[in-house]
Amino acid sequence: MSRRLTIISLLAALFCISCQEQQEHTAPAINPRDSVAMMISYGVNTLISDSGVIKYRIVTERWEVNQNRKPSRWIFDKGLFLEQFDQRFHVESYIQCDTAYYYDESRLWELRGRVHILTNDGLRFSSEQLYWDELRHELYSHVYSKLVTPEREIEGSYFRSDEKMTKYYISNSKGSFVKGDFDSSESDTVTTAKDSVAPQLRPAPMPQRRNTSIPIMH
Repeated sequence: MSRRLTIISLLAALFCISCQEQQEHTAPAINPRDSVAMMISYGVNTLISDSGVIKYRIVTERWEVNQNRKPSRWIFDKGLFLEQFDQRFHVESYIQCDTAYYYDESRLWELRGRVHILTNDGLRFSSEQLYWDELRHELYSHVYSKLVTPEREIEGSYFRSDEKMTKYYISNSKGSFVKGDFDSSESDTVTTAKDSVAPQLRPAPMPQRRNTSIPIMH
């Protein structure tokens, strides 16, 4: 009996020692807090209004809203097709790209990869990157861009334009022109002077969501 008690006491002592030497092992979180999206939507076709006026239609396969990142942003990593409307709900232009980021605080769009724009006047724009400042109503690009209108075809390494693409500026330009391109009375403007654009900050409204397929612009 005493031998049995001795064995039990020895096992209990070993158990206590093993418990004291045991350490807790933890692993870091897989996703940091600042990388977690607040919303991810698939197959989106939605209208976006500003001050009660419908201004855009967004069509995309994947839409991520991430306000935990600084600056907060919308991410369209599966492509984006966007229509811009005037105050009478007439389509002013189409925009299509492979990837897009919208920084909602500064209301700045960053479009990447096969960026194409087509306006209702027949103007076509293409580049690999384009910024669209909604506050300043300006478009600009610091990489090679190509602009084609019914009258002319222009290429350059820097592009800047108003939001409606009626007045545009291209540096280091080359291409075909017609007489009157550099006439100040023309509605369109082409110049070789460089300029810079600095976005300002202001909040933007949150969108609605609904599902459909994505149209392809040619």
